[in-house]
Amino acid sequence: MDITAFSLDLIKYVLAGCIVVGLANWMFWTKYNSYTFKLKMLEKKHAVNKDLLPLRLQAYERLILFAERINPANLLIRLHEQGLSAEDFEQHLVNEIRAEYQHNVTQQLYVSNAAWSVTKQIKDNTVALIRNARTGLQAGASAKELSNVILGHVAALDENPYELALKTIKNELMS
Repeated sequence: MDITAFSLDLIKYVLAGCIVVGLANWMFWTKYNSYTFKLKMLEKKHAVNKDLLPLRLQAYERLILFAERINPANLLIRLHEQGLSAEDFEQHLVNEIRAEYQHNVTQQLYVSNAAWSVTKQIKDNTVALIRNARTGLQAGASAKELSNVILGHVAALDENPYELALKTIKNELMS
């Protein structure tokens, strides 16, 4: 065997070895960079969740408080004033519900769409309940009469919508 054939074979083997090592290195670093990227994204997501979790919990807490505050059983007792007419009391109740809602409107950033939808629906239904209750009263009716009609409507329902709303909001928090 002459030296040129040996040199040619040696160059072929070294070149083939370099190609195999280069491909293996390329495959390793591609996979490594992919895992590194995923790890960095996971760490970033964890950091965001760590900061976001207290805000989410507070938002759900405020939605629960909102639902409790506009529940007619609580709302009527809290806002009842002696000597108000049914019309004035109705307006006072609706204004209070709207103010409470506006106070909590930014919480929709931190809660699920379902939880916010339930909150909005319970607000709308409560306003409609109050408005409908007053339409059935005679002119000059008192706030106490309006309260009795509202509570009667809520008691006549098969399921308490406020308890259902609270249950839905709590379930959304846990999911």
